[in-house]
Amino acid sequence: MIEIQCAGKKIQLDDEGFLVNQDDWDKSCAVELARREGIAALNDEQFEIIEFMRKYYKKNQAFPILNYVCKNIHEPRNCVNEAFIDPMKAWKIAGLPKLDMVHFVTVDGQHYILEECC
Repeated sequence: MIEIQCAGKKIQLDDEGFLVNQDDWDKSCAVELARREGIAALNDEQFEIIEFMRKYYKKNQAFPILNYVCKNIHEPRNCVNEAFIDPMKAWKIAGLPKLDMVHFVTVDGQHYILEECC
């Protein structure tokens, strides 16, 4: 376990940097998680993406199809890749749990697909 500070409160992450308790998430926590992922500051579009992912996960208990995210926030179909490069970074910054038995793969570093593994 890893312990970090977000706006004066202690937050626990697992060994891969995923938030242990989703209820600990707030915007200040997202900023710190983004910093840990190499993103110095989150812009409005990035916040909109991660907030949509959180709502989708809360309702469906699943990772949303990336094009669906972009369509629902009225952005171009590659918005998640353009905003975060790796969609798993967006998921992690959104404070959502690690997805068991799946990961993202890419051939060109720009287009990612969710694939079952292990």
